[in-house]
Parts: sequence; structure tokens; C-alpha cells
Amino acid sequence: MVINDEMAISEHIEEFIQRFFFCLICVSFLTLICFGHVKEIVKVVQAPALGIKFLQFAPGEYFFTSVKIAFFCGVLISSPLIIYQCLLYLIPGLTKKERDIVLPISFGSGLLFFMGLIFSYVLLVPAALNFFICYGSDIVEPFWSFNQYFDFVAVLLFATGLAFQVPAVQILLGLLGIVSGKKMLTVSKYVIVLCTLFAAIITPSTDPITQSVLALALVSLYIGGSGFLIFLKK
Repeated sequence: MVINDEMAISEHIEEFIQRFFFCLICVSFLTLICFGHVKEIVKVVQAPALGIKFLQFAPGEYFFTSVKIAFFCGVLISSPLIIYQCLLYLIPGLTKKERDIVLPISFGSGLLFFMGLIFSYVLLVPAALNFFICYGSDIVEPFWSFNQYFDFVAVLLFATGLAFQVPAVQILLGLLGIVSGKKMLTVSKYVIVLCTLFAAIITPSTDPITQSVLALALVSLYIGGSGFLIFLKK
């Protein structure tokens, strides 16, 4: 029995290593492809910063930033495949009930994350950049480091993508029987305050419309997650 357990453990470790290296190869391959098209990607990244001239403040700054952008895009593009490999590794050890919970939530979570990225790129990033460009424009001329600009945009995109995970977390908690949908709705007034504060923090723009749109989107996601649980009678 001990020998069988040791064999089972070794097989799990071997499978994990194989899937890990498969994901690593995919990320590396896609990163190389993205690096080969990095100029086109950089144009997309720069698009929200209209009228800004980017400078290189250190030798090789643009090159290393290009590598960073290529890696970021490589991970982003390969993320569905990475999640799929993780599920293939975990599913055999799950019960049918757990599989019925994990699979839809994993798909929905990925979809919500990419929705958050699009929402941030289309609305939040331009609003934040417009604030920084206009603030003090009559005193200083905006010349930005491209590396710092990309770090700012990447953090804003990633933070919004994570914020859009609220319904996925709600549904997981509801399906596990930790919190019901009706209980979540009873604390919605506190959630509205938290969403408003989060929107004010993540959008450095003084534009109340942008902050209100983000807060409204987060509150809508929360209410939607609660409503979905009530629909499922959870």
C-alpha cells in the first residue's frame, strides 16, 4: 500500500512537472512572437497617451521595456491555456459536485478578467492619463519615461481585471454555502460605499463621471452576482 501511495505521489509530481514545462514553453513561444511584433503592440499601449513624447532615460530602457511588454502579452495570451492545464491537473481529484462548481467559475472568472482589461483600457486609462497631462500643463511640459508609463498602465489594467472578479468570488462563496445571495444583498449599501472608495483610488482623475462609471460597474457586478445566486436558490 505504501509503495502504491509513493507511486501515486510520484506520478502526480511527474504530471505537474510536465504540465508546468508545457505552460512555460507556451509562454516563452508566445513571448517571442509578441517580441517580434512589439512595435505594433507598443503603438496600442501608447494610443491612450495622445500628445505625449516618451523619452529613454537610461541605456537600453526601451529594449528592456519591450521585453517586459512582450512577456506581459505572452502571459496574457497564454493564460487560457494555463488555466486549462491547471484544470486538467486538478479535475481528476475533484468530485462531480466540485467539478460542476470549478469549471463554470474558472471560465467565468477568465471572461470577467478580460472584460476588466477592456473596460480599463477604453475608459480608465485615457481618463487617468488626461488628468496627469492636464494637471500642471501650464507649468511643466510632459515628457514621460516609457518604462514608467507602461508600469502605470499595466498596474491599472491588472487592478481593474482583479476588481471584475467580484461575481466569481460571490458565486463560489454561494455555491459552497458560505454566504447566500440574499445575505449579500442585505449589505449592498456597504458595498456601494466600498466600490465608490475603490473607484476614487484606482482612478486618479478628478473627473466624477469616470469614477461614477467604475463604481456603477462594480456595484452592478456585485448585484448581478447576488442575483445569479438567488436565481440558483443559493
